[in-house]
Amino acid sequence: MAQRMLRFVKTAQQMPEKRAALARRADFEEIYQEYDPAAAAEQAARCSQCGVPFCQVHCPVQNNIPDWLMLTAEGRLEEAYQISQATNNFPEICGRICPQDRLCEGNCVIEQAGHGTVTIGSVEKYITDTAWERGWVKPVKPLRERGLSVGVIGAGPAGLAAAEQLRRKGYAVTVYDRYDRVGGLLVYGIPNFKLEKQVVQRRAELIEQAGVEYRLNFEVGRDAGLEDIRARHDAVLIATGVYRAREIMLPGAGLGQVVQALDYLTASNRKGLGDQVPAFEDGRLDARDKHVVVVGGGDTAMDCVRTAVRQGAKSVKCLYRRDRQNMPGSQREVGHAEEEGVEFLWVSAPEAFVGDGAVSAVRAQRVHLGMPDSSGRQTPQPVPGSSFTIEADLVIKALGFDPEDLPRLFGTPGLEVTGWGTLQVDFRRLMTSLDGVFAAGDIVRGASLVVWGIRDGRDAAEQIDSYLEAKAAGEPVPAAAE
Repeated sequence: MAQRMLRFVKTAQQMPEKRAALARRADFEEIYQEYDPAAAAEQAARCSQCGVPFCQVHCPVQNNIPDWLMLTAEGRLEEAYQISQATNNFPEICGRICPQDRLCEGNCVIEQAGHGTVTIGSVEKYITDTAWERGWVKPVKPLRERGLSVGVIGAGPAGLAAAEQLRRKGYAVTVYDRYDRVGGLLVYGIPNFKLEKQVVQRRAELIEQAGVEYRLNFEVGRDAGLEDIRARHDAVLIATGVYRAREIMLPGAGLGQVVQALDYLTASNRKGLGDQVPAFEDGRLDARDKHVVVVGGGDTAMDCVRTAVRQGAKSVKCLYRRDRQNMPGSQREVGHAEEEGVEFLWVSAPEAFVGDGAVSAVRAQRVHLGMPDSSGRQTPQPVPGSSFTIEADLVIKALGFDPEDLPRLFGTPGLEVTGWGTLQVDFRRLMTSLDGVFAAGDIVRGASLVVWGIRDGRDAAEQIDSYLEAKAAGEPVPAAAE
């Protein structure tokens, strides 16, 4: 190790080659090229192999990052892949879309020492893409069949991670999803320039090859109630995510061409997949030749502004009420957006949407960041007399997501929720108020990161296995959450 690692003193940080902003504005292809093997090994060798690996500590799935970096530096890529996938069901996806600057790379010791972080996400992507190319990625094979089944509601990251882990343990697993493709927001919410859809599709096919059954275009509450699903399976996992867009109660919010972020992104992604999308084709959800204003500062807002650029918008502005340092989205994504021509209007908030039938402008005002609130973030306060107007033909609201009313949608009043509308669970066992019904992912923790969904799905699979093992053994099972 002493010879191959700790090269950060002599070797500078080097990301994979990034395509020029002008070129990438014209298409939806991923913006980074692949590492060549020598560059990947060289960058992995910069790792200092810390005694306390803060990169791993700050990874939600607790990836054994120093181990697979060392194996990559030594050219032992198949072993590196095996270590990587041991804790993560979708390493090639996390390598692409995780906000590494806020997680592993942001807590890298050599980054804190001023040497520039190890390029963990790019190496992770390289390892797994190489594994796919060389045929090392195989469907899971359970050692024995358990004769028990689990129903999973939701084919997003949490649901798929749980399904694969449960299948690994020998359970028959059926995944129900209301969409026509597997992947949830991985397919319909995240643009191709961050995550190409074939990357999600091949992983979904691998899980299906392991024996997981998909029931698509199946909406619980419409095609069957939750009680029907419970009757079909020995346990059920709810991993629906959160899809109800937050509204902004301002004058003009009901004008035409004031749209929700997920509607806009779904239309763009469906068009890229070759679907017929009337709202895109008639121009309502197409930014071409429009002045676009995106309200919000999270990763969804960054997806929207960068999509609008690629669709050929005349101008793209992002309106956010806090400053750059306080925005929730990835700083790396902001940098990409700025390179691609997006203009950020920091500490500015909308007052009203102006127009006759359809929006033509946004009236906004400057904001002063006051004292911190209960969350620790500074409270935005309007600056009197600071109003200004922004031309806008399309306004996209990217204000986050809340849970849908699942007890009503599922026809199950006994399914208890918290004051935030998320499902109430016993956090030790992840069981809801209904016996044998578990929940994981955003529907429990609120809108969060894909990697947290993976972690939650894996944890839920362990708890479901413990629950079914206890029942099969005739052991007492603790009561459901109250």
